[in-house]
Amino acid sequence: MATKRSYGEACRFAYALDLVGERWALLVVRELLLGPKRFTDLRGGLPHASSNILSERLRELEQAGVVHRRKLPAPAASWVYELTEWGEELEPIVTRLGAWGARSPVPPEHREIGPDSIVLALRSLFDAEAAGELEASYEVRLGEERFHVDVDGGELGLGRGAADAPAAAIETDPGTLAAMLAGQLPLEQALESGAASLVGPRKEARRFLRLFPMPEPCPAGRQGAPAGPLEHRLS
Repeated sequence: MATKRSYGEACRFAYALDLVGERWALLVVRELLLGPKRFTDLRGGLPHASSNILSERLRELEQAGVVHRRKLPAPAASWVYELTEWGEELEPIVTRLGAWGARSPVPPEHREIGPDSIVLALRSLFDAEAAGELEASYEVRLGEERFHVDVDGGELGLGRGAADAPAAAIETDPGTLAAMLAGQLPLEQALESGAASLVGPRKEARRFLRLFPMPEPCPAGRQGAPAGPLEHRLS
């Protein structure tokens, strides 16, 4: 799709950037990786993107065949945006890019992290070896959002919506979950302070958190740069 912002190269990498390289485009993809969203939901997940810019990116992604818009059946009857089958192929690319960013030797300044961001970060952090033969479902509750995290023989499944018979359900906010995953806030302290609540055994919640170890930052770059907490590096 040629646009005035095109790199004008036959290189497939350059062409891919023509399609999804505009500011906010890949973040729109990120917001849709766990399922369709209404425009208002996308605005909530991307609070720093103006309505006009978000509308423009959605229109461009739709024209490129990455996103499409459809109307939900009654009684919802609302319009939602979702990734096309081709658009869903961006998931491993977004995951790997996030994993790469998590190892930055120079972390960004403190920034917010949203529900979809921290849940998708679980995919890049997942340690299949630590999971072993574990077969269990967990539920993560972030405000009004519900996500199911399914572990099956070293494979990880993520999705929007409640889990069926979860081994444990953790209710908290994205920043607190990030701090617990990074080991900066012990589960017990988060529960005692009220920053998190739990349905299910604590041992299951601890097992869940151990499945997602934080990677070491890359030693390249500025020497002695602080690693920074998880929410700084996966925003």
